Amino acid sequence: MLNVLINAYAVRPNWGSEPGLGWNWIVNLAQYCNVFVITEGEWEEEINDALNNIPWKSNIHFYYNKTTQEVRNMCWNQGDWRFYKHYRKWQKKTYNIAQEIIASNKIDIIHQLNMIGFREPGSLWKIETIPFIWGPVGGYGWTTLKYLKGQSINTKTKAFVKNILNYLQGRFYPLSNKAMRRADCILAANSNVYRFIKKHFRDDVILLNETGCYENEISLSKTNEKKNFNLLWVGKFDYRKQLELAIQTIAIIKENYQQIKLTIIGDTNNSAYERAINLVKFLNIQDNIEWLGKVPNIRVHEIMRESDLFLFTSIDEGTPHVVLEAIQNKLPVVCFNTCGQGDVVNNTVGIKIPLSTATDSPDHFAKAILSLIEDRKKLYEMKKNCSNRQNELSWDLKIKTVIDIYKMLIIK
Repeated sequence: MLNVLINAYAVRPNWGSEPGLGWNWIVNLAQYCNVFVITEGEWEEEINDALNNIPWKSNIHFYYNKTTQEVRNMCWNQGDWRFYKHYRKWQKKTYNIAQEIIASNKIDIIHQLNMIGFREPGSLWKIETIPFIWGPVGGYGWTTLKYLKGQSINTKTKAFVKNILNYLQGRFYPLSNKAMRRADCILAANSNVYRFIKKHFRDDVILLNETGCYENEISLSKTNEKKNFNLLWVGKFDYRKQLELAIQTIAIIKENYQQIKLTIIGDTNNSAYERAINLVKFLNIQDNIEWLGKVPNIRVHEIMRESDLFLFTSIDEGTPHVVLEAIQNKLPVVCFNTCGQGDVVNNTVGIKIPLSTATDSPDHFAKAILSLIEDRKKLYEMKKNCSNRQNELSWDLKIKTVIDIYKMLIIK
């Protein structure tokens, strides 16, 4: 059995985003190899509890490199650039821990897993005696500025500056470029990243989305007779997620179909929530919107199974885990044809809208949704098709692909 040393800053059971990504990769890889994982210790207790339910837990070995709560807060406050300074220190200590693990165990592969941003390759690529794989890598890309209509000057300026920095750092940042050249294999998180790496760095990059899907047998009820149509929106209330587009879409749909309802899940403790509330009032669609605030992930899955369609309006993503969760719960998706969701959603399980402008997109979303309201048979077929898509996107298939890559690197 292969011994794999994994660098994964964020690991948390029963969660989405980066922490859930870390957990799912580790527990699924451990079915096929021994994994030695260096992670931050914020969720050590949850990890230990969850390991008790893993039949192959003897293949999983965690090493905790803990930091302070202040640094953790910086990490989860996206956009706080102070975090990177502390992250570099964390990676230097992780390098020393890795050397201790290697001294005591025969390690066959080193895998830099997360954080997935290209600015965060860690330091383990400096160990040249063991094959090194990095990825899936994300972050190469830019925000479509046409969707910043109505945002503050501060938000517009940050997005513009971020686009410039992303390009310049993506092309010329020494740390990530050195790791890119050193790696024996690079995995790209989505098609945008794949094209960027292939154009500027190396032809042998492999496209592999960073998150996967669990196959889930859910009984479906016929929706043809139902008058109400329930949409679900889940995400952080910031400009990248474009909640206001979703709200404007509901106002357009209501002109043609009164029984539309949008359930919104997300942390309401921010100014963007107030903007969204005011927009709902202005459009006079209070009766068509249900605000649930922040709810546990298990409850999100339950609501997905109770909904008719998942509306995902984000313009700036890696591969959003929540879209995989929707397909896992046999909930068809309407989204933009961009980022990781553009790779995950195909016409068998949803409808993809081309990027255009903040003015035109609500009409495009409304047209797509109304087509499914009017054709419930097509919607039901999409729900059924989620089973096949689950298999194509499954963690098991993804992990087997990576295991084959590990074996190939060892032979090389």
